[in-house]
Amino acid sequence: MSSILVLNGPNLNLLGQRQPEVYGSTSLADIENLCRNTARALGLSLTFEQSNSEGAMIDLIHAARGQHDGIILNAGAYTHTSIALMDALSSVELPAVELHLSNIHAREEFRHTSYIAKVAIGVICGFGAQGYDLALRAMAQKLQASG
Repeated sequence: MSSILVLNGPNLNLLGQRQPEVYGSTSLADIENLCRNTARALGLSLTFEQSNSEGAMIDLIHAARGQHDGIILNAGAYTHTSIALMDALSSVELPAVELHLSNIHAREEFRHTSYIAKVAIGVICGFGAQGYDLALRAMAQKLQASG
């Protein structure tokens, strides 16, 4: 059974409360339940984490090496600023999917740059909470094809 780390970054703990016009009304707990149901249906093991701290996120990515087979990362605003997260993903040599609830390319110019995309196998954005389901399915296919 393949194991996936779903890692959520800063401010995502406020989903459902924070800017629902941008991020929707679904809470992070709702998204975790969605992910667990999808993972179960796909025969995946799942670890679901959230941190507002860049350093803690890096530690979780490092710890994924040898424990997980892939990473799904919604790095929030760190997507556009963190070379350190990019380097951490690159160093663990696990397939990673970058994920965003909103379409970052339809938003402010500074959100159009992603350091994470440079080391990800793909990017999913703009589909709200459904993006997590899509990311898990894409990762499952990738792992099955390479396994």
